[in-house]
Amino acid sequence: MSAIHATAVVDPKAELDSSVSVGPYTVIGPHVRIGAGTTIGPHVVIEGHTTIGCENRIFQFSSLGAIPQDKKYAGEPCELIIGDRNTVREFCTFNIGSPGDVGVTRVGDDNWIMAYVHLAHDCQVGNHTIFANNSQLAGHVQVGDWVILGGFTVVHQFVRIGAHSMTAMCALLFADLPPFVMCQGQPAAARSMNYEGLRRRGFSPERIAAVKSMHKALYRDELTLDNARTRIAALVDDTPEAAPDVEMMLSFLEQTSPQRGIVR
Repeated sequence: MSAIHATAVVDPKAELDSSVSVGPYTVIGPHVRIGAGTTIGPHVVIEGHTTIGCENRIFQFSSLGAIPQDKKYAGEPCELIIGDRNTVREFCTFNIGSPGDVGVTRVGDDNWIMAYVHLAHDCQVGNHTIFANNSQLAGHVQVGDWVILGGFTVVHQFVRIGAHSMTAMCALLFADLPPFVMCQGQPAAARSMNYEGLRRRGFSPERIAAVKSMHKALYRDELTLDNARTRIAALVDDTPEAAPDVEMMLSFLEQTSPQRGIVR
């Protein structure tokens, strides 16, 4: 039997692994599925078509799977999907997707999500991210792996945040944040690259040097974005081991719309 507190309200149609624990006064709806080893704290509401993987820790007072804050939503069976080994702290709100997009709000694996974080409909969050307290993501935001959002970061709808990037406290993002970039301000401006984070993740000195060259092309040499992309593409000639990093940066820049642009 699952370790379900006597005061919890779990719909009989919900699918909970036998090792799931549910705290007092938590409410779990009929379309919820929760994997092995996940712990749900007290006073949590999990509703909608929500799937939660294995070994997650969800703390008290969070709301997961509520309908999107979208006036166009009309009851469609959209989803919230959360992967494995995530920590979701107090008072977080994750909404399901909307029919105007992929219909799924998705959180990957091994993410550390602190208190009062909001993920609006259709957000796509990768793996190994850290969202500090009160980070707020509007609808359709895409977040790559290993991203760190400083406390009170606010992200405009449809913004993309590249892998290994980082925001300072109270950053306000209206434009796409390329991979590896550290930004600060309202609106956010690029300050440097996340070199220390890359070292901690085992990037070689050669790969880090290539990232420094990307930063120089994007932000220091007053190049147009097209010329910067050409300069970045040429980096693989001298540093073949940086090819995945160069490809990731070029792919990100190629998908950036001229109307939105990148954080400068």
